[in-house]
Amino acid sequence: MSDDVISLETRPATAAAPRVGFVSLGCPKALTDSELILTQLGAEGYQTSKTFEGADLVIVNTCGFIDDAVKESLDTIGEALAANGKVIVTGCLGARAGDGGDNLVRQMHPSVLAVTGPHATQEVMDAVHTHLPKPHDPFVDLVPGGFGIAGVKLTPRHYAYLKISEGCNHRCTFCIIPSMRGDLVSRPIGDVLNEARALFEGGVKELLVISQDTSAYGVDVKYRMGFWDGKPVKTRMLDLVQQLGDLAEPYGAWVRLHYVYPYPHVDEVVPLMATGKVLPYLDVPFQHSHPDVLRRMKRPASGERNLERIARWRELCPELVVRSTFIAGFPGETEAEFEDLLAFVREAQIDRAGCFAYSAVDGAVANDIPGMLPIELREERRARFMAVAEAVSTERLKHRIGADMQVLVDHAPAMGRKGGVGRCYADAPEIDGTVRLLAPRKFGKTLKVGEFTRARIVGTEGHDLVAEPI
Repeated sequence: MSDDVISLETRPATAAAPRVGFVSLGCPKALTDSELILTQLGAEGYQTSKTFEGADLVIVNTCGFIDDAVKESLDTIGEALAANGKVIVTGCLGARAGDGGDNLVRQMHPSVLAVTGPHATQEVMDAVHTHLPKPHDPFVDLVPGGFGIAGVKLTPRHYAYLKISEGCNHRCTFCIIPSMRGDLVSRPIGDVLNEARALFEGGVKELLVISQDTSAYGVDVKYRMGFWDGKPVKTRMLDLVQQLGDLAEPYGAWVRLHYVYPYPHVDEVVPLMATGKVLPYLDVPFQHSHPDVLRRMKRPASGERNLERIARWRELCPELVVRSTFIAGFPGETEAEFEDLLAFVREAQIDRAGCFAYSAVDGAVANDIPGMLPIELREERRARFMAVAEAVSTERLKHRIGADMQVLVDHAPAMGRKGGVGRCYADAPEIDGTVRLLAPRKFGKTLKVGEFTRARIVGTEGHDLVAEPI
């Protein structure tokens, strides 16, 4: 996410209102943690500052997964300390140990006021209260810029992330997230649906469902029966998606599923996509294709059957878009295993793909697997992968030329009289492509941010589509 200092639209500041600067780094799951903290800050009467210098203290929500993210987080903490001097650190990096087992953030920046791990709203607020006492205790419904019980959101008002669980039960050898966020803990289904309804009522047109493993929702509570609006609803993925689709329908809103592991029961969700209940879009973290690499990764979900599973999904829903992420240069990966991955991307026709060169993250079990590849080879394979993935994606985009599609408008200066930028159902914000909207030919036709428009696809530009509003 953005590493800019975050500011909310707030009531006019008073001299007595303490000001907090906030930086949110990392993935959408970290962003939802930031939203919870900012909601509580707003509820307690704190103001937010657009600059480090204008704040009474700064909170930095960090990412601690790959090396580049760790560096960005540590650099941002250093910048905040230099500019402000009073910094509270939270997020995944806050849970990481450095040399000798001591806290890594404390080792690198010993002057920070406090350090917490992820999903730690109360711990962060306790630190804020210690170093910047709260000014008053208003009612929660006075939170500025909020969505009622859904609280403050850091995304544009027309889309929002909905986190359905915390943590993960898998122990993939390349990943240290369970050591930072813990095992799977599913949110009560009633709480999830109440938040979703508040977001739709507040004007959200696209709800992005996130977790560490969306397909595992409810596993930790054995899919227990919950209640919502006086009716029983099971705590499991299929029931949740059905209810979210029903909630979205009166608002004409989209529901998009992220981090969906390819378990067999996902087959039950795909028909809901075919009927339009939720978007025909699956973000599936395959990571690799070769059975031997998947075993070294300790990946779940019978990865050797993924081609078969994708084919079945497309039978059920021909319009389905599949996006995924992969790792190139995993320890021990042979040229033949890498070629298998390239063949998989071609045969599976992955619509949207991202790829990381393997990063030897401190604490990852995979670092001890024999056959660590030189960084140059890892990067070279990543580049080769992206060339193949981009060719597949570009060819699939060409098939959309001539189609009429619904586009959610993200940017439309001057009411779109000279065009704008939006996304179709195949495009999640920030990670996929966009739709470049041409100036409308029809007199009086305008574009409005946060609203849908119909557009005819007339061309492609790399990963993006070009369309004419109709």
